[in-house]
Amino acid sequence: MKQHVTPYLTFNGNAVEALDFYKDTFGGEISDLQTFGEADYDTPSQIKNRIMHARLQNGPMLLMFSDSFSGEEPVSSESQVSLAVEMENEQEIKKIYEKLKVQGTVKMELQDTFWGATFAKVTDKYGITWDLNLQK
Repeated sequence: MKQHVTPYLTFNGNAVEALDFYKDTFGGEISDLQTFGEADYDTPSQIKNRIMHARLQNGPMLLMFSDSFSGEEPVSSESQVSLAVEMENEQEIKKIYEKLKVQGTVKMELQDTFWGATFAKVTDKYGITWDLNLQK
């Protein structure tokens, strides 16, 4: 596994506002900003301008951001933060995914994605949500 875990913050349509606030607070640079409308994915028109993914980095500090997707339950304090883990190989992501889903809830099955990664989202039995990502 790569040597870091990154907090992933999810918002109810105000991720751009939050990005600006945290940039002003912590400094750093915003990168990889992509809206749902820019993605190669069938997106409802009402969320095309919502943020699908963005990064705010200042030195070693990294925060990732997203808005919730239409049709999802509203983001609450329990679901607003997940931990993103970058994996190094297929064997590792499959092993960790299988362990986290035992007595947990799979939010997104382990699968290949349109952004060129293998990805899964799992809330473990302790209520911690993990975003597992293997960039290809």
